[in-house]
Amino acid sequence: MTTATYDRFRANLETYFDRTAARAWEQLTSDAPVSGVRATVRAGRTRMRNTLLSWLPSDMTGLRLLDAGCGTGALAVAAAERGADVVAIDVAGSLVGIAAERAPRGLSIDWRVGDMLDPALGQFDHIVAMDSLIHYKPSDIIAVLHQLAGKTRGTIGFTFAPQTPLLMAMLGAGRLFPRGDRSPAILPVRDVALRRMIGDALPHARIGRDERISASFYTSHAMEVLTQ
Repeated sequence: MTTATYDRFRANLETYFDRTAARAWEQLTSDAPVSGVRATVRAGRTRMRNTLLSWLPSDMTGLRLLDAGCGTGALAVAAAERGADVVAIDVAGSLVGIAAERAPRGLSIDWRVGDMLDPALGQFDHIVAMDSLIHYKPSDIIAVLHQLAGKTRGTIGFTFAPQTPLLMAMLGAGRLFPRGDRSPAILPVRDVALRRMIGDALPHARIGRDERISASFYTSHAMEVLTQ
């Protein structure tokens, strides 16, 4: 069951990516020239995607993967090229449309628009949620992980915004700009607190690998949860 704040934040994300930023994200996730700030974000996201992919098997033949918050689809495509049967879902239909258009033909990817927690999605061997939980408060992140853990026989690789002095300063500076020019708020989380909350909410799971990527204007922390 989702919370009221989860539903509200999800609706905000859908509005932002479908109505405000679809063009910007299409450009950011392409090979098109971008500004220096966006170039650092692009580089950081590439490093993070490669990190999460490195935690998955190199041969995923016969395995089912959920790309929860697939965006324009780069991770889903990479997993499918390893042989995975991928369900790639995002709340933003515009981004899913871009992803489906870009994806090479012949890969086993089921592109969907909707909620990553939809019970109809079924069971998975692995779940990845890259930068799709960074806009939610800690209690909502834990609620999402609890539900995703019930959907997977293997691992959940997800990212969160770490509460670092640099990130907090950058977010503070961002508040100087008109709200209409900014993406939905990123909500930083304390690493230690999140680990404790995961332990309390998922007593039968354990935390595996983790890695923080800091590339100027991109900061994100990846964590692996082993559900078995």
